[in-house]
Amino acid sequence: MKFLGFLKKFDLALILPAFFLTFFGILSVYSSSLSSRDFLNFKKQIIFFAISIIFVVFLSFLDLRFLRTNSYFVLSLYLLSIIALFLVLCFGTEMRGVKGWFKIGSFFVDPVSFSVIILIIVLSKYFSTRHIELQRFRIILFSALYMIVPVGLILLQPDLGSSLCLVLAWLGIVIFSGIKMRHFLVLTLIFLIIFTLGWRFFLRDYQKQRILAFLNPKIDKGGISWSVNQSKIAIGSGGIWGKGIGKGSQTQYGFLPEPQTDFIFSAIAEETGFFGVFCLLAVFLFLFSRIIKVAFLAKNNLTRLFAVGFSFLILSQSFINIGMCLGLFPIVGIPLPFVSYGGSQLLAFYCGLGILLSLEKT
Repeated sequence: MKFLGFLKKFDLALILPAFFLTFFGILSVYSSSLSSRDFLNFKKQIIFFAISIIFVVFLSFLDLRFLRTNSYFVLSLYLLSIIALFLVLCFGTEMRGVKGWFKIGSFFVDPVSFSVIILIIVLSKYFSTRHIELQRFRIILFSALYMIVPVGLILLQPDLGSSLCLVLAWLGIVIFSGIKMRHFLVLTLIFLIIFTLGWRFFLRDYQKQRILAFLNPKIDKGGISWSVNQSKIAIGSGGIWGKGIGKGSQTQYGFLPEPQTDFIFSAIAEETGFFGVFCLLAVFLFLFSRIIKVAFLAKNNLTRLFAVGFSFLILSQSFINIGMCLGLFPIVGIPLPFVSYGGSQLLAFYCGLGILLSLEKT
């Protein structure tokens, strides 16, 4: 009976879909480890999941109403995230040309994943007390400064995909806050100018190559385009029911690049087929709709805006990741939320879920 009382304190409609997605991801990580017989990532992901459960329970029991009034605490979180992003540039470990991880023993910690959640908290707090002033463009412009600082540091790693996640989270909150159309058009123009300058001064050659290969797949058939083509082959070969766990040729024989992270959707599609993909997307849609429901039923602006920002992050990141696998978007290294291998991003998403569970009660 005590256990049932304990469960009643949780919104299972939020937690269970996330658990299902993570189980799906862990199963795929296990499957892609079969050919090499190296199950280290599989074991790590289970550990990450266990730690994530502890964090989501802990955060959900906290009374986070103080976030609505304690500006100093929220600003301190933001400054800590900026310091972490700066330190990782100085002392971080470089992998695949990106200097974005702190190495702690055999584990790697990515501060970017947590920076996105912190930015959503900061923007939710910022807009929750300024909804009457949103008609003034300077309010929107000042909010962009909160986003531009971490985005600039992340681009220096360089990590185009993660920086895009921060921009999209900010954009989702701004749009929902009630921005005027003319202000939105001005912001669009500003971002076009920033993108042009970024292309000229910030993007590395391999990042430009990914975008160019997306626009014209014939220019690099053996490189970036090869990865996308193998992903399409994996998805298409899955059929209705898939080839079975551990039986996908693209996944098991190394043709599919990064089957545990960037292209985990393709690995799932190959081995579980249309049925598995349908279940995966249905759970994502249910989770998204449930978070949106929390936003509309929220009794205060902070909860409403955090739910919107968090849901927009999940939606946009899932949309881009699946789009990458299908060849609809350039490969920018964005993981599939709750599914892809990676302790930092998994823990960050569960922290976001725990914060939402706490705020939902206020």
